[in-house]
Amino acid sequence: MKSRNLWSLLLTLLAVSAAEPPKAEPTNAKEAAAKKAAQDAVVEEKYQALVATLPADQQAWEKVLQANLGNGFYLPIHKREKIAGHSTAWDFVPDDPKLPRVLLIGDSVSRGYTQAVRKYLAGKANVHRAPANCGPTASGLKNLEAWMGEGKWDLIHFNFGIHDRATPGADYVKRLEEITTRLKKTGAKVVWASTTPIPDNAAQKQTAASVIEKNALAAEVMQRQGVPTDDLFTAITPHLAKLQNPNDVHFNGEGYDFLGRKVADNIEERLRK
Repeated sequence: MKSRNLWSLLLTLLAVSAAEPPKAEPTNAKEAAAKKAAQDAVVEEKYQALVATLPADQQAWEKVLQANLGNGFYLPIHKREKIAGHSTAWDFVPDDPKLPRVLLIGDSVSRGYTQAVRKYLAGKANVHRAPANCGPTASGLKNLEAWMGEGKWDLIHFNFGIHDRATPGADYVKRLEEITTRLKKTGAKVVWASTTPIPDNAAQKQTAASVIEKNALAAEVMQRQGVPTDDLFTAITPHLAKLQNPNDVHFNGEGYDFLGRKVADNIEERLRK
């Protein structure tokens, strides 16, 4: 009799447990979210206060960055770096009117070597970069006018490839042709940068062969367009073990300095011609 009562009690407890609503989000997760929101609000307040003190041309550049960097990743990073006083690839560049104006267009790899290019071309060129992680050719077609702005460029150094690794070849060629034609219409000297190597990574659906394929297609486009190539792929391939982060498309500091030096040398040579 006693065991029957215990069994009945157990069944009742199980039924009550099943009927209970799911537990709320753990308090610590809510606290973490609230803490992050508070930190973001502080960053935003400091950033807006800093921007308000900038000259008009620098405020205008910040508005361009706000419109192009995207709220999800790069813009929050930019705001934190800005209020911390750190120099980045997206620094405002005050032009020396005696020097040629150079524009770098490319993805995060291009962003990574931008400051090295500025270092090696100091006193030789005003080096700007597009106010975005330029991503695939589809993004290039959509945003090219905003990235180029209204100023006159003497040389434009550009690349699209890693973010196009899954783009059908015909689409990549068509878009790259359109982008190259548009850049040439500026009257600037135009230089194509071959896409740097990427490792095989099944989890991220990427293969080393995809970049080799896109570089071959891009080479055909540039030959038809009469655009010279800065062959970063060939230059850095022998040094990947030392200069590229493990299982990553990106490079370490020494790697970006290597690429920046290569880009700077190529730009300087093209400007002399």
